[in-house]
Amino acid sequence: MSAAGQGPRAQPTGFGALWGSCLAIFWPGTLAFGFPGVMASHWQQTFGVGRGAVGTTMFFLLAAVGSFMFLAGRLQMRWGVRRLMTLGGLVGTADMLLAAWAPGMAWVYAWAFLMGASQCCIYIAALTTVQQWFPARRGLVAGTVNLVFGGGAALMSPVFAWLLTSRGYEDTCLFIAVANLLFTVIGARFSDLPQHRGVTPPQPPGGAALPKSLTSRQALATRGFWFFWGMTACMGAAGIAMVTLATGYGQNLGLDLERAVIILAVFNLGSSGSRLLMGWLSDKIERTVAMSWTFWAAGAAYLALPWCGGLGSAALAAGVVGFAFGTLFAVSAPLAVDCFGPLHFGEVFGLVFTAYGLLSGFLGPALGGWLLDHTAGNYLLVFSLLGCLALAAGVLARQVRPEV
Repeated sequence: MSAAGQGPRAQPTGFGALWGSCLAIFWPGTLAFGFPGVMASHWQQTFGVGRGAVGTTMFFLLAAVGSFMFLAGRLQMRWGVRRLMTLGGLVGTADMLLAAWAPGMAWVYAWAFLMGASQCCIYIAALTTVQQWFPARRGLVAGTVNLVFGGGAALMSPVFAWLLTSRGYEDTCLFIAVANLLFTVIGARFSDLPQHRGVTPPQPPGGAALPKSLTSRQALATRGFWFFWGMTACMGAAGIAMVTLATGYGQNLGLDLERAVIILAVFNLGSSGSRLLMGWLSDKIERTVAMSWTFWAAGAAYLALPWCGGLGSAALAAGVVGFAFGTLFAVSAPLAVDCFGPLHFGEVFGLVFTAYGLLSGFLGPALGGWLLDHTAGNYLLVFSLLGCLALAAGVLARQVRPEV
């Protein structure tokens, strides 16, 4: 017994850090994958813009991800995960106030860019935290974090639609600002690396040594990095495009907003569901095999989507695309550690995700919206393009090999 009359204090196990990371990432994911899709028609009507202009919103969000993910990885090594998460939460909350009183699309683009930057801080910190606590189950815990990252949008998209129609745009943004602040700041208090909690970092099972790590410069010199980069760009574009296209396609089928948003909700449901399942499965089988088959399924779903005649079939196809998109997020982080090692994970993963940030936003939402504006709403052309990108991602995934 201790002097205070109590037993020895139990050492942290990592589950608190996992819980905190999931709490912090909930609203950033909801705002990335749900908010723009639900608000697209409001922005079009309020600011008098076309679908291309609304699709460009995701380009700016992803451009920030591409620009800041590497920087977030470096800051995490210097500041620690708690400070980085808290910074992301504060920026995201202030950004929602900007969205609430945005006078035009230029301000919406500014909101998207700042939101992408804040998400980088929280996402890198969360993935780094959970993978260091659970080295034997990196796929499972990365999938868990990504389940919350994508699942929030499936849960909240119908709520956003209800709030928008019943309370108005400004009140919806203010509600999100308060909720985002509470979730991210509280989550950051529970998240930290093992060594910062006085715990020796857990080791892989069986006494195996941690893999050698490449620096970001060394990773850039490998062929595997560029196959990884291309895979991320193609599947990222095919997946993120559905965020801005789903609701509009539903309305094109003759559905009202509250029914059309179900397509977006099912996309996000597929995306969130696959993150836990495929993260767990990727600890059991080769990660690139798991990725490639889901990417090819998404390509087939996109090619079938123009022929869907109703809500049920369209939602099913969108769910398959979401399943593959969620797999990209769930499996990419542990695959990056497999390929390049854990020591410089934040920096290397940030470089990989420049593909998602700087190229996917253009190839997916921006180009898709522009094509719809200039082809009188030709979804066949747009979905065929996105289907080919998903198929290409499956081919590239098979070329990614460990480099350490």
